[in-house]
Amino acid sequence: MHYPASELVIDPLLIRKYDVGGPRYTSYPTADRFVEAFSEPQLRDSLARRNVGGFSQPLSLYVHLPFCNTICYYCACNKVVTRDKSQSAKYIKYLDKELALLAPLLGGERALHELHWGGGTPNFLAGDEMAALVHAIEARLGRAPRSQYSIEIDPRSAEPGMMNLLGDLGFDAAVQKAVHRVQSVETTARVIDEARASGFRSVNLDLIYGLPKQTLDSFSRTLDEVLRLAPDRVALYNYAHLPKLFKPQRRIVDAELPSAEVKLELMTLAIGRLTRAGYLYIGMDHFARPEDELAQVQSRGGLARSFQGYSTHAGDLLGLGMSAIGQVGAAYYQNVKELAGYYAALDAGRLPVLRGLALGADDLVRRAVIQALMCNFRVSLEAIELAHLIEFRHYFAPELRDLRRLADDGLVELGPEWITVTPRGRLLVRAICMVFDRHLREARERASYSRVI
Repeated sequence: MHYPASELVIDPLLIRKYDVGGPRYTSYPTADRFVEAFSEPQLRDSLARRNVGGFSQPLSLYVHLPFCNTICYYCACNKVVTRDKSQSAKYIKYLDKELALLAPLLGGERALHELHWGGGTPNFLAGDEMAALVHAIEARLGRAPRSQYSIEIDPRSAEPGMMNLLGDLGFDAAVQKAVHRVQSVETTARVIDEARASGFRSVNLDLIYGLPKQTLDSFSRTLDEVLRLAPDRVALYNYAHLPKLFKPQRRIVDAELPSAEVKLELMTLAIGRLTRAGYLYIGMDHFARPEDELAQVQSRGGLARSFQGYSTHAGDLLGLGMSAIGQVGAAYYQNVKELAGYYAALDAGRLPVLRGLALGADDLVRRAVIQALMCNFRVSLEAIELAHLIEFRHYFAPELRDLRRLADDGLVELGPEWITVTPRGRLLVRAICMVFDRHLREARERASYSRVI
């Protein structure tokens, strides 16, 4: 059976049953499988193969801008906390150095279909630095027609006029990182209003549930304000408390965190409020208005998933800056994670690659299955067979046996031609995808992930 993409059923009993640690599948294999044996020579080889046969995939670029004025205790991003504004001027020069090394290796089509600035806090940069960086990128790569530029904005440090500048530079999606900070509704509203007045096509708000001292009443009031602001998209993230991995989280008092039961109630409250307000469930933690491009592309079966989350464009993704992750054809790579190492590599004339992974045939077929489930909530057995020259039921016999248990619980339907995630299983799509994760099967005891919900 084919269900409407946005249809969703919340089943607390099933959520409790399948609430286990698991990847978010912004890639397959996941980044914890990357190896340092994949370095600059392997990336150069992958880039050289982009244009084999005269055809290259559409190109996107992620730029990591790591600087923040202050630290947010819940944050697990790779960041540099500083009030020294001169650091960003130096960093931009090194980003251009990296671009100068990358651009000649691309071959074929190099115009950008998507550009995303993440962090850190990208608007740590001064206006003239933002302009210089956009101009440097477009001078090296160019911009494709109907491309999409997006940026993560901290409204607390977005001075009046910044959104107009970003609109002039070509940005058309504002992403507001983490509502739950010391930040007034008025500040957020001002930035959103300025973004829309500057021609931004889509505004997204990020919400986090499960934070310290958060209650149903306080989160309901937050949702009141979010719905009043009427963003085009909402990302609803579960706070993952992993203080052993992320030092800033050690400042959070465990006893002040909501219980698992309260977290489930917070999530249920948010989903109910958003869907009743007309937002469509895209997948994982994402919601969008029906007229938003993300919802429109999903309805046409064209949604993609990458390290930037859900995307309207499939293809190659370059990662620029310290710790940035990219995907080129059948390979992933990640840059060095510290500023000193990043600068040293570029000063030596080397691409700052720390690690990566060249995908084998098994990785590629599993990636295709997981991508289809994550983006479309169903996978065509015949399509996988034709694209990868396998007999699906034989190749995935162990996985299909495991899926029967999930089918018995109503999470999936196993038909003769399709595997379909039911509305009851959509919030648990990660658990369904984990069945196809060979690496997870082999190393389950060593994996550390946030929980499914």
